[in-house]
Amino acid sequence: MKHNAIIIAGPTASGKSDFAHKLAKRVNGAIINCDSVQIYRGIENISASPFAETSGTFDEIDGVPYKLFSILSLNEHISVADYLALAKKAFDEVVAMGKTPIFVGGTGYYINVLINGISQIPEISSENRNRARELVEKDIVGAKKMLPSDFSANDPQRIARALEVFFETGTHITDWQKMPRAGALVPNALKILIAPEREVLLKRIASRIPEMIRGGALEEGANILKNNLDATRAIGAVQICDMLSGKISEIEAIENWTVKTNQYAKRQRTWFNGQYDADIIIKNVPNDEDLERVIVAL
Repeated sequence: MKHNAIIIAGPTASGKSDFAHKLAKRVNGAIINCDSVQIYRGIENISASPFAETSGTFDEIDGVPYKLFSILSLNEHISVADYLALAKKAFDEVVAMGKTPIFVGGTGYYINVLINGISQIPEISSENRNRARELVEKDIVGAKKMLPSDFSANDPQRIARALEVFFETGTHITDWQKMPRAGALVPNALKILIAPEREVLLKRIASRIPEMIRGGALEEGANILKNNLDATRAIGAVQICDMLSGKISEIEAIENWTVKTNQYAKRQRTWFNGQYDADIIIKNVPNDEDLERVIVAL
């Protein structure tokens, strides 16, 4: 092969997980997760994990090895550096098995460090990490104002990360990101983007959320509430928990979940269009012809 790995990226509901599994069957591959939500366990249905309809362990489906799915509790924190270390270990394990590493996911900052490495930001003290989290929980708008204008992320976890870096080092994370990087794992990967038209994605998102609720999402939400887990890790978890707590109706939960997912898919599309230099772009829900096209490119 001309490439030491394959990356299959795309927005939520694009069909990348099924496509990756079919490709793995054809090329003796193993799947490595690069989705920041599917790395958490207990939300397999809510996160549309490949393990949503399976039981038992989270390391194999139909003979294909899977790595880094459902490995963390919802109350555990993981940084990009933590992810890169886990990904390297998984990559080495897959190579040792004599299989092709296939990274699959839609989290841009995970994909970015796989290809380009990571800024050399020092370890963050628990004091500064907790200080940043408390500020974001108390006033996320005010917290965002403490960051420079070129910091564009809006989700709480990334704002807290930027704040903790500034508290620890006195240098903004955007400045760290401009410095030389290290630790790129698969700079020579074959990069595939699954990019169906917007209207196709909207229909797929709208149809699958009710299916998730009819599946195991309600049980997962109940478990989150029972064990006081962090529902904010995943779009859908908050809405399910609010519904089960009587704060909103099922119709409102579905509507809000759908809106939030559509907004997330839009952000993903924006990132992939500007930051991901794909070797192959598939502009539809992938099919067998696309599979053959990728195999020829390997």
